[in-house]
Amino acid sequence: MSPSDTASPAQLLALVLDDQWDAALAAGLMDYVPQPGDEQLLADHPELPQRLRNAQQQLQRAWDARERYRQREQRLARRAAEREARRAPPPTPEIQKPALPSAAAAILARAKAKAAGRT
Repeated sequence: MSPSDTASPAQLLALVLDDQWDAALAAGLMDYVPQPGDEQLLADHPELPQRLRNAQQQLQRAWDARERYRQREQRLARRAAEREARRAPPPTPEIQKPALPSAAAAILARAKAKAAGRT
């Protein structure tokens, strides 16, 4: 939003006081910087700059808390997945007897034949 698109501090305060947070954000609440003389813009609200700064800080704290919550949820999900992976039994390899090489099979066959001939 360019500075010409932002609402006046008085309009921002009206939106904040009416709990119209989305509209206040769209109107440039987070871009508000107190200027000299803002206290006199509304005679019945000399606290205008402070109220808008408080609203900015409140929103920033809420956004920061939401980000911390999301990071915590990701961390907990990662830890749960790691824990589940440790609990899972290791995969059992399929046990197969290795086939003898042809030379070893021939030697074994001759040895069996020789042993059979002695008995």
